[in-house]
Amino acid sequence: MSERQGADLGRELSAAVVMFHEAVGARLGLSASDQRALALIGRHGPLTAGQLAEHTGLTPGAITGMVDRLERAGLARREPDPSDRRRVLITSTGTGGQPEVFRELAAAMSDLTSRYTESEQQVIADYLTRTIGVLREQTRKLTEL
Repeated sequence: MSERQGADLGRELSAAVVMFHEAVGARLGLSASDQRALALIGRHGPLTAGQLAEHTGLTPGAITGMVDRLERAGLARREPDPSDRRRVLITSTGTGGQPEVFRELAAAMSDLTSRYTESEQQVIADYLTRTIGVLREQTRKLTEL
């Protein structure tokens, strides 16, 4: 694959992911960032605002507004940390952590990956893991400006 083909595929993938999350957002009343934060809370939570900022690469101020929106939607809540009352933990309410649209996507992606050998899946996983790292680093740089 040429460098140009790789760049073109990367742009197409990015556009498809953004458009999917825009459609989900329109359905659920959440931004793409809100959706990602909800997924992170569901996967790694409960989290402090600082931990969520670290996972997303967003500023603590952006996280505050995001959590406010998730609370208004009834999808997350702030709770005192039982081990340190000075800290607040953000938890999923469990009512929206896995909407039907994401269950359907997960099933379709599972079907797709099952078409590859274990070795091919490892290469794909390595590529995706490294891509995620690059994107997080670039997000961090952009939010620090």
